[in-house]
Amino acid sequence: MVKLTVELIEQSAQYTNTVRDHELDLQRYNIPVIESLGATLDQFDAFDFSDNEIWKLGWFSFVEKTGNIISEQQNMPYSILRNPVTNKKHYRLYVIYKVPQVRVLNFQKVKLKEWQKAEKMFKGKRGAQLAKDIARRSKTFNPGACLPTDKKKGGPSLGDVEAIKNAIANVSTLAEVEQLKGLFQSS
Repeated sequence: MVKLTVELIEQSAQYTNTVRDHELDLQRYNIPVIESLGATLDQFDAFDFSDNEIWKLGWFSFVEKTGNIISEQQNMPYSILRNPVTNKKHYRLYVIYKVPQVRVLNFQKVKLKEWQKAEKMFKGKRGAQLAKDIARRSKTFNPGACLPTDKKKGGPSLGDVEAIKNAIANVSTLAEVEQLKGLFQSS
């Protein structure tokens, strides 16, 4: 398996395709992870990742010019675990709505009911507003803002410990485990 590096990008074929897009040909390299696209310096309109072993999309730099990523992997599983968007309510339906071609998301098969629910949820003015709210970046820290000082020291109370035990006992999916892990680490 080959890692997508600056050297690979420099030595790969570059050409203008039939629709006059400047394309980078990354076919048949067995690339497992699409990352480091910022190394292209926004020179390409399209990337061809056909016949690769892509299993993860990660560390995307903002590539403004790119409008097309060609891949033959129709049933490629997409994983966005440990991504800030997973902390937002309805994120799974939002991703299904925005990328209707997705078949597997976070290692769980996307069902027809989820597609229908996503379509219904994000339809109309209220749906557009909800999509806009989910797409908005979260503010995690404001420089110069006062840090909260009223936190208790000494660990969780007995009630908190019981609530944690109940939450762990009732977990049934990987997404819930990741969500609980994020909550526990943040507090």
